[in-house]
Amino acid sequence: MKFTAEHEALRKTVRDFVQKEINPHCDEWEEAGHFPIREIFKKLGDLGLLGIQKPEEYGGMGLDYSYNLVAAEELGMANCGGVPLAIGVQTDMCTPAIARFGSDELKRSFLAPAITGDMIGCIGVSEVGAGSDVAGLKTTAKKDGDDYIINGSKMWITNSPQADFICLLANTSDDKPHKNKSLIIVPMNSPGITMSPHLNKLGMRSSETAQIFFDDVRVPQRNRIGAEGTGFMMQMLQFQEERMWGAANVIKALENCIDQTIEYCRERKTFGTPLIDNQVIHFRLAELQTEVEALRALTYKACELHIEGKEVTKLASMAKLKAGRLGREVTDSCLQYWGGNGFMWDNPASRAFRDVRLVSIGGGADEIMLGIICKFMGTLPGKRKG
Repeated sequence: MKFTAEHEALRKTVRDFVQKEINPHCDEWEEAGHFPIREIFKKLGDLGLLGIQKPEEYGGMGLDYSYNLVAAEELGMANCGGVPLAIGVQTDMCTPAIARFGSDELKRSFLAPAITGDMIGCIGVSEVGAGSDVAGLKTTAKKDGDDYIINGSKMWITNSPQADFICLLANTSDDKPHKNKSLIIVPMNSPGITMSPHLNKLGMRSSETAQIFFDDVRVPQRNRIGAEGTGFMMQMLQFQEERMWGAANVIKALENCIDQTIEYCRERKTFGTPLIDNQVIHFRLAELQTEVEALRALTYKACELHIEGKEVTKLASMAKLKAGRLGREVTDSCLQYWGGNGFMWDNPASRAFRDVRLVSIGGGADEIMLGIICKFMGTLPGKRKG
């Protein structure tokens, strides 16, 4: 990647925002289990950071995905994972399909206010019985005149308690699983929508997450994004940007974890010697930093291909897989060097250890990424008859 002065200016804007508006409050927000999402999103919207690659005619900057990648990286410097996750849901999970395939009406009604921070969105794919197995979801949207009647539920939906709309993937026909789904924008104040209490998560504590129930929820068919039956394809495209965003966001987060651990190991002494002077520690941290650089190179390559309009599914899946697994490896190793302090709930390595665990699950589990990669390698067994 060859970053320009414009990239670096954006990087500084995001970095300054994290240091001023997020990090001073992370401990408080983690303890509370939520953060002032409307206040933070409005400030982000005022800076243009919620519409970096969105069309200019709807309030976006109209830039390419490399600028999104820079923003995702710098958000990784936040002292918690939950707030960047909530932002990523808004920018790279629930709005890409609207921007790419939505009607002008949908863009003006939902995309434009999402870019300004006046509306909060969430993405509705996962269900209790269908997480990574997107084809297996059961939520239905059946036609009734000019409307859809939606029934079902969605699980682990980040931002949902505060959201104004959900980009919902639902079955709109009885066709084959990859051809019967549509993406529909559903206002969250629609009659028939209820939510569970906030889910008690291992990590990402400052983001709000709940289960959503749909009981005869009526929305106009004009709220559908694109043609009926193309929802699975659109969601797969959204997943690619979500996975690249997740990989980019992890890079700086892991570097930050390593840097904090180095600082601690310089200060902490055992047997009269700083921990960092132990070869097993400084060699291990060097190995981990090398792995982070490899992740950065892989993520940048995927981004370059995406900007060029080339097939990016394999590399995006590889980057997502590497980010999740490396995240676990880095945070586990760093936590170990913090000793007993690392076992404390509010320790930075402990928080990173808990937060980063989601990367191997959300947006498609590691095993799904491996299956995708194997498919591109031609090693995935076909379905066997009988």
